[in-house]
Amino acid sequence: MEKILITQSAKASFVLGKKLGSQLSGGEFLALTGDLGSGKTTFLQGLAQGLGVLTKVNSPTFNILKIYKTKKGATVKNFCHIDAYRLNSARELENLGFNELLEQKDLVIALEWADKVKSILPQRRINIAIKHKTNQTREIKIKSAIKAIKLDLEKIVASINRLNKSRPNTIGRVLYKF
Repeated sequence: MEKILITQSAKASFVLGKKLGSQLSGGEFLALTGDLGSGKTTFLQGLAQGLGVLTKVNSPTFNILKIYKTKKGATVKNFCHIDAYRLNSARELENLGFNELLEQKDLVIALEWADKVKSILPQRRINIAIKHKTNQTREIKIKSAIKAIKLDLEKIVASINRLNKSRPNTIGRVLYKF
């Protein structure tokens, strides 16, 4: 499955992440790529909120890895946010317990700068490539080759666009790119 979506504001990227996060059930691995400032962290802040993370999520560039607890009763117990920007090799990530994290089924892992450590990425993953198109517009390509990972992107886009109609100009539309 591959879909290309266009968001017309940072808020739309955040809401898209939030809606996607609400569909995840644990054990998913998201590999994000995109240039500096493309909106990876904004998208993941929304994703974390959709998973039930109650604290502020920021890029772990200097810490490399942060684990956030989700609200009580959530299916997903933790969200792991990894930023590989400062890593020199995939081995550095392995030394932080990366392989052990992959075994946790009640955890969702999102890795920014995935292209820097592609040799150790799991095959079972969702690839998310974010491109900066204009000051506010982003192209977000979501690709999953795993049939077991089902994402209802049409439902997500329709939900965001309904919300945008009810409160015009607060979010910005999300469009499919054909």
